[in-house]
Amino acid sequence: MVVQHNMQAMNANRMLNITTGAQSKSTEKLSSGYRINRAADDAAGLTISEKMRKQIRGLDQASTNAQDGVSSVQTAEGALTEVHSMLQRMNELAVQAANGTNSKESDRQAIQDEIDQLTTEIDRVAETTKFNEIYLLKGDSNGGTKNVFMKGHDAGLKGTLTDSAKTATFVMDELKAGDKVTIAGKEYSIGSKADDIKGTIVAPAQNASTTVTIDGSSYEIKDTNGNVAIYKDGSTTALTKVDVTGTGTGNATLDDLKTLVKEGSVVEADGKKYTAMTDGNNDNIDDDDSSVITKAVAEKKIQAELLAANSIGTIEGKAEVKDAATANGKTTYEIKKGYATVADTLSFNLHVGADADMTNKITVDIDTMNSANLGIKGLNVTDATGTAATYAVDAISDAIAKVSSQRSALGAVQNRLEHTIDNLDNIVENTTTAESRIRDTDMAEEMVEYSKNNILAQAGQSMLAQANQSTQGVLSLLQ
Repeated sequence: MVVQHNMQAMNANRMLNITTGAQSKSTEKLSSGYRINRAADDAAGLTISEKMRKQIRGLDQASTNAQDGVSSVQTAEGALTEVHSMLQRMNELAVQAANGTNSKESDRQAIQDEIDQLTTEIDRVAETTKFNEIYLLKGDSNGGTKNVFMKGHDAGLKGTLTDSAKTATFVMDELKAGDKVTIAGKEYSIGSKADDIKGTIVAPAQNASTTVTIDGSSYEIKDTNGNVAIYKDGSTTALTKVDVTGTGTGNATLDDLKTLVKEGSVVEADGKKYTAMTDGNNDNIDDDDSSVITKAVAEKKIQAELLAANSIGTIEGKAEVKDAATANGKTTYEIKKGYATVADTLSFNLHVGADADMTNKITVDIDTMNSANLGIKGLNVTDATGTAATYAVDAISDAIAKVSSQRSALGAVQNRLEHTIDNLDNIVENTTTAESRIRDTDMAEEMVEYSKNNILAQAGQSMLAQANQSTQGVLSLLQ
């Protein structure tokens, strides 16, 4: 029996310390709710858990970023809704101004006043619409600019317009004497000088005939084996020179017939009706009927109307229309389109991922939505005829289409962001579930462990007390 080394007590104390340590860890896990409170609890699990936490918190913020993006897009799109409304009203006003019942300039001036107010408001909306101090509709704030070329227009003329980035081409059938053409809402007849009309009176093919009407009288020109004879109003007797010119002998010739064509004569030949213009002042416009003009005058008028139609909204760069070029029965007008200089497109990225991958960025582009970019700056409908208002209708239509395109792009981005948010939230939920399995305490299981350790601790304390009492028997030997 020894007293220096109580091995039973030492053993009981060692086991009690182990139990107390385990009990302490169980208490920590139960009180914190985490299975891993320090790296020593599960080194590998801690690494995986922290990596998941990084992803979860990053995705949570990415979802918030996307929601902020939706809010900014909705702000811009809401402002453009009002711009659309104002453009629709401007379209109504332009259609009203184009009506011929507005006989006084004051009528169209009242319309112009409202158009001016609406244009100013569109510019104000573009200048002031912002989200979190970012101006959404006034373009890039870094000072960059771009030239916006206006869309090409055909001024309502009959032909084909081909539009490209900086130029446009308008092609129409070549105008010929006797043709009718509508320019700026007015119908013109292509007249000719008497000498030009004489050139349309030609001999028929051999052993054939043709009919020409001059000032209401019908003349049949008949060829018989190369000999030409002329018959008037169904007569079977050929005309003589005397019948046509008043002098000479023999049958009348084509040259004799052509002498009947004078200023003011109406001639039908080759299936067309020609009017010999009376043009005493030599301005290529009929003295008696201003709607009868030469081909050259008609082409100049067409050129002027194309210029007017393509000049709307061209603030910095003016439109130009080259002189008509005719070839192969077609007349072509080359249009150099005008432009307005506006701020560059506003572009910002929404970061919608937890990683630094550039594919996690969604770009939002918003053009400047002021009157200059929309092509309606300086819009004027106060001319006397309403033609300017007619051309303004086309310009406003282009502006409406441009706003529609921008709104459509914003709507597409919003829909994309909403899907992005749903996906991010789904990933966060599932990743959090996986991280919970690694990091969180299973409370039921840990309570069983804690209860076991609690019982062992109590038993250990009891055994330690018993072990300490075991050496008390030595005292009996001293009595």
